[in-house]
Amino acid sequence: MYAYKEKLKAINLYFKYESYAAVINELGYPSRLALRNWVEEHKRFGDVKKNITRRAKYTEQQKQTAVDHYLEYGKCYARTIRMLGYPSRALLTNWVMELAPQPRKFKRNGINLTTGEKEAAALALLTRNTSAQEVANNFGVSREALYQYKDQLLGKDVSSNKVKKSHDTDVNQLQDQVKQLREEIYYLQMQKEILEKAGEMIKKDHGIILEKLTNQEKTRLIDAFRPKYKLSQLLAFIDIPKSSYCYHKKQLALPDKYNDVREQIIGIFKEGKRRYGYRRIHASLKNIGIILSEKIVRRIMREENLVAKSIKMRKYNSYDGEISPAVPNVLERDFKADKINAKWLTDITEFRIPSGKVYLSPMIDCFDGALVSWTMSTTPDAELVNTMLDQAMQTLQAREKPVVHTDRGAHYRWPGWIDRMDSHNLIRSMSKKGCSPDNAACEGFFGRLKNEFFYGESWLGVSLETFIDQLDDYLVWYNHERIKLSLGGISIVKHRKTLSCVA
Repeated sequence: MYAYKEKLKAINLYFKYESYAAVINELGYPSRLALRNWVEEHKRFGDVKKNITRRAKYTEQQKQTAVDHYLEYGKCYARTIRMLGYPSRALLTNWVMELAPQPRKFKRNGINLTTGEKEAAALALLTRNTSAQEVANNFGVSREALYQYKDQLLGKDVSSNKVKKSHDTDVNQLQDQVKQLREEIYYLQMQKEILEKAGEMIKKDHGIILEKLTNQEKTRLIDAFRPKYKLSQLLAFIDIPKSSYCYHKKQLALPDKYNDVREQIIGIFKEGKRRYGYRRIHASLKNIGIILSEKIVRRIMREENLVAKSIKMRKYNSYDGEISPAVPNVLERDFKADKINAKWLTDITEFRIPSGKVYLSPMIDCFDGALVSWTMSTTPDAELVNTMLDQAMQTLQAREKPVVHTDRGAHYRWPGWIDRMDSHNLIRSMSKKGCSPDNAACEGFFGRLKNEFFYGESWLGVSLETFIDQLDDYLVWYNHERIKLSLGGISIVKHRKTLSCVA
């Protein structure tokens, strides 16, 4: 039933297009016959009839009473209509569908089921858990027809017992699969929790490999999950014999005899700002009277995850071509010196931070690795190296004429550098072109410097001036406080004092 406005809209479009098809394509309604009738009616009477809304014949209370009676007294339409005297069967059916929608029994009188419906009915008959009559009622057919479908499609030899047995087999297989999947989920959940807990307890940065854990670490890991998982499952998953687990469990229950030393090792590591490995920490302990093997120190550091900074490659290159003739390599990679101020090494290294670049030019004494002098600047110019050389030469005694070894960088081939060297009778020595091992001792210092001071730190928001101040503090600390194993585990300045070389 179309509204009055919808009819007028269709009629007006027809008068505009003069085509029934065009109107129906645009509006999607009505049928061609209905539109033609509307147009004819409009031509004859100048308008079309308006829809008449009839007042409801039955109240909502009457509808609800009829539906309640139907549901309460056997769901029989005829009885409800006979007892109440209203409504029609069709109207009562609509009320039931509206107010009490639910599955209803139905019959198909003279209507044949499709092949698919027959197959479904036959399968339901053979796999039923109820009576055959209930299955027939659900499909709206008689009990006899249901068995006929089974005989036609599956044959008379197929009984419900055989189908049920096959059905039970399928169910058992599915149950086995569900059980297997649950076991896999349980195993994966245990694996996930163990790996996460191992990461928290052992605190390794590059992931956890259970096979590489020590038996003591595995024992601690198992104890963390004993309340939740069985011991046999944990031993098998973490791969540790039960005897080893029991042994380390007893060992862990004993007091930690290295507890005090452990705290001192952590303190030394933090004071050194993560720059000391186990050898220097072992030497530091020895200096304060604590005798402990390097193996124990290394083990405690591993347990506490005390890892020194790693070395990275240098990038700055000061080579700028053959500006002046190169001098021979006097040192020939012999960086050992029998006295102070006999062999000096120098080079330039670059520090790149978000604020910019800083360049360092130090002078290193081969005798004990002391920093004779150093300068820092934001540009690697001649003033950087010349000022450093002037400061270094001020520390020399009258008869001291050290060999100054450099690479073939442009700074050491400019006239300013050469004039200063000649005026103080210092001996120049240069590495071969592109051969960094010829100045390996200086390169080694730069590696230690960046490993201990630069790498692994966040320099975001640090100005160049602040960075230069911090670098200068490190270089002072390097001379006065940093211990060297080659000097017997003491600092450079302290070593020189023992030799009466520093007042």
